[in-house]
Amino acid sequence: MRSIKPGRGPSAMGAVGSAAIGVFGVFWTISAANMGAPVFFVLFGVVFVGVAVVQGIFHLKNATGANRMSVYDITDDEPDPLDPHLQANARQSVNEGFKQDGDFNFCPYCGRAIKHETYQYCPKCGNDIGERQ
Repeated sequence: MRSIKPGRGPSAMGAVGSAAIGVFGVFWTISAANMGAPVFFVLFGVVFVGVAVVQGIFHLKNATGANRMSVYDITDDEPDPLDPHLQANARQSVNEGFKQDGDFNFCPYCGRAIKHETYQYCPKCGNDIGERQ
């Protein structure tokens, strides 16, 4: 299984943004309580701060941790459970007409550029890349 991970820069900016949102939420909660606003507005501020704290922890872990959380997981062995219910054949027919211009392709497993059509296996990862057009 392959994963697409967020960059450390965007994760750090997300942590900074979460801290700013948390400060605003605290200001909102204190202001709403001092003005005598209905309880709903005070609870909204508390929930707002809670969400900011959870997001801040998530982004900070992704910015500083060794094992970042994935945005997407790319799997070969895990089928889509909704395919039997949806029209999977309709999606496949859209991709049938696609042809690569020239003799330049990429390995679907590791992304290495493969310039020759004679390769049946990827020179980098060794996976079967099958027939290409």
